[in-house]
Amino acid sequence: MHDAPRYDPLEASVVFQKGISAQPLVEGTVARGQYHDDNALLYQGKVDGQPATVFPFPIDRAALDRGQERFNVYCSPCHGRTGEGNGMVVQRGYRQAASFHTDRLRDSAPGYFFDVITNGFGVMPDYKAQIPVEDRWKIIAYVRALQLSHHATTADVPAGEIDKLDQPASAQMGAGKEEAGHKAGGGHE
Repeated sequence: MHDAPRYDPLEASVVFQKGISAQPLVEGTVARGQYHDDNALLYQGKVDGQPATVFPFPIDRAALDRGQERFNVYCSPCHGRTGEGNGMVVQRGYRQAASFHTDRLRDSAPGYFFDVITNGFGVMPDYKAQIPVEDRWKIIAYVRALQLSHHATTADVPAGEIDKLDQPASAQMGAGKEEAGHKAGGGHE
C-alpha cells in the first residue's frame, strides 16, 4: 500500500503513449456546467458572430448600482472612477489605461467591451475568472452611463427635469430635503 497505483501530476508513465501521466483533454470535451453555446449573447457577447449591440437582460437601477460597485473594485484602479484612464495604478507608473470617453469606445458595441473584459486586450488582463458573467454586463452598463454623463446634452434630459438645470444645486438639494420631510410626515411649520 505504500506504493499506490496512481500518478502524481506530471509523473512519468509507461502506460500512456507520450510517457507522461498528465494527458490533454479529449477534443470537444466540455466541463460540466460550462457549455454555454446555447446563449452566445450572455456568455460570449456575440450575435451571429459579431459583437452584440444589445444587453442580454434589462438594465435597471439595481444593475447600474451593481455595475458601479464592481467597476470601482475591478476597473477604477486603472481606468479611474470617471473612466478617464487615470486610475491610481496609472498615476503610480503603470501604463496608461484607455479612456472610455473617446469616440472609438463610445461608438463600440457592448459586446466589444464584454470581449475585452472576458479575454483581455493589450496590457489589460482577462477578468473571466474574477468577474461573473452577469456582473461583466452590469459593468458595461455602468460604463455606458459614465460615457453618457460626460457627453450628454440638454436633449438627453427628460422634459420634466429640464427646468431644474437652471436652478442652483443648493436649491435642488433643499427641494429634495423638503419633499423628504413631507413624505416622512414631518413637514415644515
